[in-house]
Amino acid sequence: MTVMDEKTLRSIIEEVVNEFAGGAPRGGTAVATAPSVSSASGSLRISEDGPAERGINPREVVIALAPGFGGRMTSTLIDLDHGDVLRELCAGIEEEGLSYRFIRVFRTADVGFIAHEAAKLSGSGIGIGIQSRGTTVIHQKDLPPLSNLELFSQAPLIDLDTFRAIGKNAAKYAKGESPSPVPVRNDQMARPKYQAIAALWHIKETQLCDAAKKTQALRVEYR
Repeated sequence: MTVMDEKTLRSIIEEVVNEFAGGAPRGGTAVATAPSVSSASGSLRISEDGPAERGINPREVVIALAPGFGGRMTSTLIDLDHGDVLRELCAGIEEEGLSYRFIRVFRTADVGFIAHEAAKLSGSGIGIGIQSRGTTVIHQKDLPPLSNLELFSQAPLIDLDTFRAIGKNAAKYAKGESPSPVPVRNDQMARPKYQAIAALWHIKETQLCDAAKKTQALRVEYR
């Protein structure tokens, strides 16, 4: 497991504190178009393509990104590059012979509601929601927002192999199958070790929400 270094942690804390000190408005400012994101593993470019529409393809899975994913925030809680995360999710879906498309939800940073929005707009009725820190949900459109098919709540324990398995299971649900839940590691020390930084991550993401902005369709490019 990758542990966040002190320099990165200090940078995030300072940014959050400065934003509060500067009197950032409640609800934050949305990222209208996510900029190019460079990292050691390459770069990820995400741009908006207008309001997201309900799909009609029964063999698609919609992946919904939280407000800061791949824009103001570029890696998960354990420093997995967001581009690598998306590649693995998509690879898992493709391995099951299904397609995918991306949207960004601006009105909330709650991963359950983000995933439910993805499911409602998906032609198959199955969607994946993911926060910048890595917390992920597989959802189904006819379930209540606070219910779900699978919840991966401990971001520090979600590695790239797990993201690929999440994509595969989402695709299996979309095909009408009943897969076994994706195995997740158990580490009782993960929560206390990452609790403070996870809270700061959530504050930062919440500040990027815009309740007045419609969910956007996205173009995602890897370069």
